[in-house]
Amino acid sequence: MSQHSSAQFPAYSLLELASVREGDSVGQTLANSVAYARHAENLGFNRFWLAEHHNMEGISSSATAVLVGHIAGATSTLRVGSGGIMLPNHPPLVIAEQFGTLESLYPGRIDLGLGRAPGTDPITSRALRRDGLGAEQFPEDVARLQSLLGTLQPGQPVKAIPGAGTHVPIWLLGSSLYSAQLAAMRGLPYAFAGHFAPRLYREAIQTYRDNFQPSDQLDKPYVILAVPAVPADTDEEAQFLATTSYQRILSLFRGQPLWMRPPVKSMEGLWNSGEQAGVKDFLSLQLLGSEDTLREQLERLLQTVDVDELMFTVDLYDPEKRRHALDILAATRH
Repeated sequence: MSQHSSAQFPAYSLLELASVREGDSVGQTLANSVAYARHAENLGFNRFWLAEHHNMEGISSSATAVLVGHIAGATSTLRVGSGGIMLPNHPPLVIAEQFGTLESLYPGRIDLGLGRAPGTDPITSRALRRDGLGAEQFPEDVARLQSLLGTLQPGQPVKAIPGAGTHVPIWLLGSSLYSAQLAAMRGLPYAFAGHFAPRLYREAIQTYRDNFQPSDQLDKPYVILAVPAVPADTDEEAQFLATTSYQRILSLFRGQPLWMRPPVKSMEGLWNSGEQAGVKDFLSLQLLGSEDTLREQLERLLQTVDVDELMFTVDLYDPEKRRHALDILAATRH
């Protein structure tokens, strides 16, 4: 167990879904994402990752590599990457070329996080037209990507140009023990999706640390834990602002569009008791409150798990309040 005081909080990063507010355009949404990333950079956040989702009304991060380039081009020190690219949807060569190009444009600032899920429903998964076994061939696909981004070998028949020799850092993302074991075996850094699948976070991270084998990329384990956060000036305001994410997850459970909706005074009448329990379970790692409250919650969380970095998802409706939430989060480290 690691004991953290606020002076030794780990690095802070952000995960972005480019969530569309009800009534906003995708263009406006992405402009808000850029302003959010720039603000995070000014505050000293470490990374800004974009997640791949498809066929989800309300989430505009489907062309993940394009957005990584857009955010990297609008910032100068932030590490920008994918959290993650869903590998069953793409031939490894295409990803190697895309991220090799990104690394050539923004040297030393690009991360390639890889996921094993499709990030969508089965019909859309087929529409993405990736033949093959999908998730079952994930370990082989990861190995293929590593070799495509690695040093060119004599007589290598298929080359990622650009890509070969860029050694873009590969991360494995997961919400179960499977990716934790694979990341440990391959000596890759690991990110756990506690923002939507909190149940196994301790076991997965412990499994990864216990079984880690050093590699060319990494000599000791490195873990990111993703958690949802609702920072606000007061605890009361945070409770109010959190209803945006409650409505969103409720829509997810009901198979409805995932537009960001304004916060509401009460969720009463919007969900039944079973749905309320489901949403709270989904968000069981959520940090919520004022700076002091968040600091206490962070200290409690960090006593349960040993992480090198925390990656926050901040689902707030008002773009200005969302940027201000980063001020509050950043202040918890001081």
